Amino acid sequence: MKLYKYFLIAIAIIALDQASKLLVYYNMDLNTEIDVFGDWFKIHYLLNPGMAFGIKWESEYGKLALTLFRLIAMGGISYYLVVLFKKNAAPGLLICIGLILGGAVGNLIDSVFYGVFLGNAPLDASTPWFHGQVIDMLYFPLFEGFLPEWIPNWGGDYFVFFSPVFNIADSSIFIGVLTILISQKRFFPKPEEETEKLEETEESGDSGELEEKD
Repeated sequence: MKLYKYFLIAIAIIALDQASKLLVYYNMDLNTEIDVFGDWFKIHYLLNPGMAFGIKWESEYGKLALTLFRLIAMGGISYYLVVLFKKNAAPGLLICIGLILGGAVGNLIDSVFYGVFLGNAPLDASTPWFHGQVIDMLYFPLFEGFLPEWIPNWGGDYFVFFSPVFNIADSSIFIGVLTILISQKRFFPKPEEETEKLEETEESGDSGELEEKD
């Protein structure tokens, strides 16, 4: 698989993410929702001024710092993808990096441009540039109800599982990171394992040469 194909994965995620956000923006009112599959999957239109899954960075310059961090991260991830490709990293790892890159750029577009072109920057923002709010819409309230009274501290409280509202970019980053964590041994083999594989490859090559000479 050539290098550009991993960047195409990122571009596909960006296109899908932006298309879904704009569809929600132009067809739904803020803070409204549409039932997709019963009560456990809904499209819920929210604006998120912070990070993934509704996490906020509480600071006067928090949003600007977060956007600048995303810009730096985008460059770093792109560079890392090229370095891994040159080192003949596992294709699965490169695909995961492509997913993470696509998700990072998808949310970065919201942060940089949506405050200007969609006018969704917070009212107290010093400038609409770099202060755009990320559009979230995927909501999976798999369980809603009151917890049993016998549960310590939370018994009797109303509980929603899974409560965060997120988007395709968040999902892409999460899937990429989770897959890397699960497949660490396969994606990052120990030096001795790499040496063994290299020796096996060389031995198979030598065997092939001997057969040709015979």
